[in-house]
Amino acid sequence: MLFDYDTLKLIWWGFVGVLLIGFAVLGGFDLGIGMLLPFLAKSDAKRRIMLNAIGPTWEGNQVWFITAGGAVFAAWPLVYATAFSGFYWALLLVLFALFFRPVGFEYRGKLENPVWRSAWDWGLFVGGAIPALVFGVAFGNLLQGVPFYYDEYMRSFYTGSFWGLLNPFALLAGVVSLAMLGMHGASYLQLRTEGELHHRAVKMVRYMGIVLIVAFCAAGIWQAVGIDGYRIVSAPDPAMAYMPTDKQAEIVSGGWLTNFTIHGWMIAAPVAAVAGALLAIFFAAAGRSGAGFIASAVSVSGVILTAGFAMFPFILPSSTHPNSSLTAFDAVSSHRTLNLMFIAVVVFLPIVLVYTSWVYRILRGKITEEKIQKDTHAY
Repeated sequence: MLFDYDTLKLIWWGFVGVLLIGFAVLGGFDLGIGMLLPFLAKSDAKRRIMLNAIGPTWEGNQVWFITAGGAVFAAWPLVYATAFSGFYWALLLVLFALFFRPVGFEYRGKLENPVWRSAWDWGLFVGGAIPALVFGVAFGNLLQGVPFYYDEYMRSFYTGSFWGLLNPFALLAGVVSLAMLGMHGASYLQLRTEGELHHRAVKMVRYMGIVLIVAFCAAGIWQAVGIDGYRIVSAPDPAMAYMPTDKQAEIVSGGWLTNFTIHGWMIAAPVAAVAGALLAIFFAAAGRSGAGFIASAVSVSGVILTAGFAMFPFILPSSTHPNSSLTAFDAVSSHRTLNLMFIAVVVFLPIVLVYTSWVYRILRGKITEEKIQKDTHAY
């Protein structure tokens, strides 16, 4: 065995976090451009520019989401089973919304009919906005706790409803997600375009960045003073395998601030979220598109890390039965499984990163109206 069980549990918490950040940074600007499509461009040619900016890479970026889901299934099977059962209708909504993306990209340009293309534009908007909103709402509910429990046979029971997920704090988290990916999408667009569309993207970075900062800070204050967190009171040795119900957990006021108090360096995450958004706005206005996109990526990473650091080691806290909460120490696969998957990640992740970097290097440059007019039936 390469690592002891306790260390592997921490490593896989980090790996899943990397995959989620990878999807948010790479797949996030695809979703952001999709949700901005009907509003940012005022002509069919401008909308085709937007689509061609992400057309060659959006499918590859989507793989990060699929890989993250696969990693959760393999590394945290209890989390996968419980979350996909409790959030069934919400995830089904995401699935149906994502259907519009491949079909919209392929069929929008088949007819030069304004009604046809406008319908697919709104379909791509749905395919970008709905997932972004639902992902944020999901994180908002995780911070409040999810109503589920395990019985003596380790069968999970979800006692909530779809409409219960749409509570005020979760909707605010949804606004954070929408603004974050909208800013990120606009940052990528101002990197790849020029002229009028470029200037519109710069303005959108400013608008979305301001909304992100305000909503993120409001959610942070709300979470600090109005939402209770979780704390493990006692648990078996994390180097051993044990069931989630073998531990004792409790809900305490300010529980999600504990990690930031104990580990002061974690405060870098919320600082990066706000500072990254401010820098993205500044660099966009200064005409430094590359630096603006990097700053936006830092902000996206900071938002996700803030939630992850606040909740650690909890992954899926239970609001009705705290002892049933799932953590990075009791929801994991076997020692051998984590070791084998670690080897696979060490081998293949660098290959994926090198290939992805090469693809974006080859496809760098501006998308102009002259280029897309050469093929009227392309994106």
